Amino acid sequence: MTIWAHPDDDIIFANPTISDAIAAGRCVRTVFVTAGDAGKGLDYVAARELGILRAYNAMRGKDGEWDAAEITLGTGMQVRRLVPKDDPRLSVLYLRLPDGNLTGGGFDSTAHATLSKLYDGAVGTLAPVDGGPAVTRDQLIASIRELASAFHPEGTLTHIPRGSAFAPGDHPDHSAVGTLIRDSLTSDAAVGPGIRYFVGYPSENLPANLEGTVLDTKVDTYRIYTQQDQVVRCADRSACLKTRKFGQWLQRSYPKAEADLQMG
Repeated sequence: MTIWAHPDDDIIFANPTISDAIAAGRCVRTVFVTAGDAGKGLDYVAARELGILRAYNAMRGKDGEWDAAEITLGTGMQVRRLVPKDDPRLSVLYLRLPDGNLTGGGFDSTAHATLSKLYDGAVGTLAPVDGGPAVTRDQLIASIRELASAFHPEGTLTHIPRGSAFAPGDHPDHSAVGTLIRDSLTSDAAVGPGIRYFVGYPSENLPANLEGTVLDTKVDTYRIYTQQDQVVRCADRSACLKTRKFGQWLQRSYPKAEADLQMG
């Protein structure tokens, strides 16, 4: 199970771990907590979501259509689930909560609603950008636990949580999701030991640790995604690696276990 703030966090920060798992034939369930809408509306959301599906097709080495379903969890939270028609071992789930912006202050178009504000109690509920029912903090935590109970993951991949030495400088949504997962699942004896937290934006300050064919494959997966994302589109490997910040992140991937987080 992999859980991320925005569509593309997985392929930027957690590859090659995810692509290796898919290549090995393992079951992979990916959850995106926010819509990654950047205040741009549902057309941009749909484009990013399509880009993710095409990136996952690349990782599994097969083009194909995905079945879409709108499901309601036992908590009442609505989730959009996509599964390849020919490959039920994969699924992508979108919760579509509002993007919190790099500033952490949200966007005018979503009334400056953010995951951080929900988690910190500044707002009581948070509504998905697609008009779905609003959820409380407790509902969101319970929803993550429900998904973990359904998926029985051997490993769970997510962002660095707040309070870690690796959190300063990261996107506020990343830190909020990492904290959500840590608070929700660490105490689960079947899930907690398998959680790995991936360094996000601050990874650019760590040594590059990906190269050769591993890096080439990672960059190509990302490039396929970007063809649908008007903000970060890059034409080829060279252009992707020259993109400010993104090129640095792509050359790195740093998972941390609980003991490595250096919590303050």
